[in-house]
Amino acid sequence: MERMRREAPVARVRMPYGEGDCWLVTRYADVKLVTSDRRFSRAALVGRDFPRITPAPIAQSESINLMDPPGLNRVRRLITKAFTTPQVEALRPWTQRTVDGMLDAMAAEGPPSDVVHHLSEPLPLLTICELLAIPEEDRSVLRGHAMAMMSMRAADEQSAVAAKIALRAYFSELTAARRRDPGDDLISGLATARIGDESLSDDELAVLAMLLVVTGHDTTTYDISNFVYTLLTHPEHLAQLEREPELVPQAMEEMLRFVPFRQGVGIPRVALEDVDIDGVTIRAGDTVHVSYLTANRDDLVYENAAELDFRREHPVPHMAFGYGGHHCLGSHLARMVLQVSVGSLIARFPGMRLAVPIEDVEWNTVSIWRYPLALPVAW
Repeated sequence: MERMRREAPVARVRMPYGEGDCWLVTRYADVKLVTSDRRFSRAALVGRDFPRITPAPIAQSESINLMDPPGLNRVRRLITKAFTTPQVEALRPWTQRTVDGMLDAMAAEGPPSDVVHHLSEPLPLLTICELLAIPEEDRSVLRGHAMAMMSMRAADEQSAVAAKIALRAYFSELTAARRRDPGDDLISGLATARIGDESLSDDELAVLAMLLVVTGHDTTTYDISNFVYTLLTHPEHLAQLEREPELVPQAMEEMLRFVPFRQGVGIPRVALEDVDIDGVTIRAGDTVHVSYLTANRDDLVYENAAELDFRREHPVPHMAFGYGGHHCLGSHLARMVLQVSVGSLIARFPGMRLAVPIEDVEWNTVSIWRYPLALPVAW
């Protein structure tokens, strides 16, 4: 991917699923253009068998992920009215208590203990479910459906489709109930959010709640695992955070930039007219994928981009949460969970180290996400 960015930053490629070839854009400036220029449309994907890395498309046609302005702007305004930074910060003490309990269990088990099992796997799901007030008995089933949707194996296409249908049905019922009888949870806040005469439709609300659970816990789960692995394999950086815990928020931003969070690309866009990028003409109707991973490592933007630097200034924002109108709406929640979980783990277990040889760490090879399946540590 880095070679593509240097030698062919706008390249014609073939994805494993979907019809035809597509474009892959890998430079920061070009990714910024494609993700913010209205000549490129997400809505134009609806009804297309577009090139992708999963057997079945993950996004649903009513999802905010497949909207363009001005409809996209309307939905984002309603969401940001209900899903605020103060609301997330109000959840920080609960998150801290929950993390402390998980680390107590790790300590009681004694080294070696698996960070994935004790912390990164359960915490984000508990947090988003606490925010949405998802009944405890439903949570493991929802996680199973979310994982099934993200598989890249052709053999899993039917189970991925079935999982998406099941999640849609569940959240259609749950959001309808919250609209009838709202509480103080985020789903209720979204259901009752109003700006003038505007509100979220029943379909928009159901798909949005589904999206929050599916992506709101998956990405943070794997980020925690990836960040801890990165620290364990960069002991000088781990020692730096042990000495200077005040660097943790800045370190999380640098690792969001530095650490690859998925195995490939996400949802593409369709060119609505001919567009020239770096001397390459993308024709109207062409599908265009972008790589946030390579944009985050673009040495035209970041000095020593391939190096991890916790004192790096970030005058140019990283793209771990996307860019433009589809920038992740839950980024403030993810940041809070990462700061609390990783910061608390480092403080609780000074001298933490991998309890197995690095070559014995097993990695997911099935879903779109990149993460270690287990991280046994000692201290």
